[in-house]
Amino acid sequence: MAEGKYRSSLRNWLEYGLVRFLLAALGWAPHPVALWLAQGCMRMVDLLVPRLRRTGYSNLEFAFPHLDAAGRERLIDGVFRSLARLAVTLARFPRLNRANIGGWIRYQGFEHFEQARQCGRGVLFYTAHLGNWELSAAAHALMSAPMYVMVRPLDNPLLDRMAEHYRTLCGNRLIEKKDYARRMLKALEANQAVGILADQNAAEGEGVFVEFFGKQACAHTGLARLAAHSQAPVIPGFALWSDAERRYILRFDPPLEMTGDAARDTQRLHRHLESVIREYPDQWLWIHRRWKTRPPGEAALY
Repeated sequence: MAEGKYRSSLRNWLEYGLVRFLLAALGWAPHPVALWLAQGCMRMVDLLVPRLRRTGYSNLEFAFPHLDAAGRERLIDGVFRSLARLAVTLARFPRLNRANIGGWIRYQGFEHFEQARQCGRGVLFYTAHLGNWELSAAAHALMSAPMYVMVRPLDNPLLDRMAEHYRTLCGNRLIEKKDYARRMLKALEANQAVGILADQNAAEGEGVFVEFFGKQACAHTGLARLAAHSQAPVIPGFALWSDAERRYILRFDPPLEMTGDAARDTQRLHRHLESVIREYPDQWLWIHRRWKTRPPGEAALY
């Protein structure tokens, strides 16, 4: 828990009880009903935590200056719908297995992963808070093999233990951010796959500035440095919702060429991510304060 962020035991238990109840309801209700309930919950979050929509609006105004207000509102509405779909699938994790996973998701570009594994140096999955990042790792464990996933512990320890339980149901192993380098390198040396969410804001001094949607964004360089040290191929992977198929597509793109220069490679990763977000703009987490860290002398965005 971050210094100065004291949380009472009562608050932790209330949050835990509420989330556990919602997951139980979403997990056992018929799918159309569960989706309706999840969308209602997200609507309540939208109303009760207005700063999320304000953040999304600021981000979209920053990244898409030519998009009108109505267009920004539609995209933010899409973000909450995407989170509702994620919540429903997460609630179903205890019932997912090899026999039924195909009804939720299918592969596209699996050959890129197979070819990368043949190098024998492990595989680094570069992913983001786009589509259904929780399902992507679980589905890969069921459809191929378990993998390692880097996570940041939640502030609520009760919810953190619950999240760990759900994330490991399909056989995946978690690596906490505080000790990620040693454990990830060990996994890669064993030719295992490792997934990293690498689209969040980095604090000043912890990352480098890259161009992202035409604006400077501070980004962590950990994935690029791991790739340089391990020589593991970097595969972009995203679980993207398809309206036409009414299920997700676990899309693996061809490996990204890494140069060994952390700043240049981090820019390359974000350039690729931007191209995918532009294809599916309502599935990225615009309500995150992605551009919080500004270059010296630049005014705060939020």
